[in-house]
Amino acid sequence: MSKKLLYDTNEKPPLIQTLILAFQHVFAMFGATILVPITINETAGCEVIPVSTALLASGIGTLLYILCTKRKSPVYLGSSFAFVTPVIIAFGKGGISAVTTGLITVGLIYIIVALLIKLIGKSWIDHLLPPVVIGPMIMIIGLSLAPNAIKQIGLTGDSLVWQNLLVAFVSFFVTIVFAIYAKGFLKVIPFLLGIINGYILSIALGIVDFGVVSDTGILSVPRILVPFKDYSFSFIGIVIIAPIALVSIAEHIGDHMALSSIIGKDLIKDPGLDRTLLGDGVATTVAGLIGGPANTTYGENTSVVGMSRVASIFVISLAAIISIILSFFEVVSAVLSTIPSPVLGGVSLLLYGFISVNGLKVLIENKVDYNNLKNVIITSTMLLFGLGGAMVTISAGDLSVSITGMSLAAIVGILLNLILGPETNNKK
Repeated sequence: MSKKLLYDTNEKPPLIQTLILAFQHVFAMFGATILVPITINETAGCEVIPVSTALLASGIGTLLYILCTKRKSPVYLGSSFAFVTPVIIAFGKGGISAVTTGLITVGLIYIIVALLIKLIGKSWIDHLLPPVVIGPMIMIIGLSLAPNAIKQIGLTGDSLVWQNLLVAFVSFFVTIVFAIYAKGFLKVIPFLLGIINGYILSIALGIVDFGVVSDTGILSVPRILVPFKDYSFSFIGIVIIAPIALVSIAEHIGDHMALSSIIGKDLIKDPGLDRTLLGDGVATTVAGLIGGPANTTYGENTSVVGMSRVASIFVISLAAIISIILSFFEVVSAVLSTIPSPVLGGVSLLLYGFISVNGLKVLIENKVDYNNLKNVIITSTMLLFGLGGAMVTISAGDLSVSITGMSLAAIVGILLNLILGPETNNKK
């Protein structure tokens, strides 16, 4: 066992400690995980993905991941922000069928890549997705979400409501304070704490409507979609959403490398990248099938493992079970739906910024040389395609498919990198 750990992956802490640590993992993922469906639903103007379904998919996905990795990798899976904008666009183009088809395809792509890695190794991924392509992809994810946060706060040029601005500022500032100055576990959940404080202030200012809670029961089965009954195949969903799999695969590798350094084991070798990607793929496929969001490994939960020095699979499994149980409490979803937009906007302003800066961090840590004009061309072209509203429509007979924003930027970046040559990826 690694000297860094109190409990290794196959060891079980005492019951009370296991329960406490499991709830810490739930809290760590909770703030960001619920923001994914809430953001999608608010922007789309209707319920595309229920919060309860997101929690259910998170718990089930984590358990499936644990099985696929032979209980060797202490990873928790939550809703992925990388897919927020593509899901919103896909829903506008083809409804829930486009969303589910796209997310199922993403999961299948993970599985196919896992099989290829098992057969021929992973060096081809490094060639296809070098830092000069991954960095801008991640930056576009955060920056493309920025208008949603601004709209939630109310800074859109309309008449300003001082209560909304105050709530957004407090949510934003509290998140910053805990992210920078908090110690221990509190430092891991700044976004959740920002939401809680902003929500309390909103209640004090009288801008929270509890009507929906009073009309809600305690328990309810989460919405689970049935293939070919509640939705059908949609090619446009594949075109819009599937390319983002490349971004999330890169994030998957980075998160597992980070966790490997924390627990003192190389998860890329054992259980192997093929198995971790398989687990992520199966989890995302199942999430798509039932109408949930795509799953991803959560850095917040990796931090919990690092600070607690407990990498026990028993803890992660219990956290997943707790998430599944919470998804059946209708009152939880009802309360979450009462969170005012300014609270979410204030927290999201920082969260989306963090995502963007992570892309910049990839470029800096890998010393991408911007004295090399080819690197400048790849990055600038990707950013302009991703943020400039670019769209390419392909028509064949009665079929018409549009590729927009992030998906188009990912395709353009990969193609430019392959065309311009591997020397673009040299470190300075």
